[in-house]
Amino acid sequence: MASGESRLRVQKENDVTQVEFVDRNILDEANIQQIGDEISALIDAEADPKILINFSNVDHLSSAALGTLITLNTKVKGKGGELRLTNIDPQIYEVFVITKLNRLFQIYDTAEQALGAF
Repeated sequence: MASGESRLRVQKENDVTQVEFVDRNILDEANIQQIGDEISALIDAEADPKILINFSNVDHLSSAALGTLITLNTKVKGKGGELRLTNIDPQIYEVFVITKLNRLFQIYDTAEQALGAF
């Protein structure tokens, strides 16, 4: 991590780790790598990780970011955990639908709904 600064805001509520993005646009390859590494470390820290990724600040997401999400989802499932996504912008959600990723991920309108689903 060149900047040493987190690209995420992380808070733990009960046994769910909530992750929010600092950046509005997740397009830069280095940032995506850093985000992937940071979330990966959160997954590694838990026996059966429950991760909620909140997209409320995000306006744009690159295909590389989607690839990272798929990798993280696989990693969480491999540890018997759960990954939920919430507050996805309608334009970004459209990409999830087109790529059929809305079937892979459990996506909720609000963080409250997602938290209730764990």
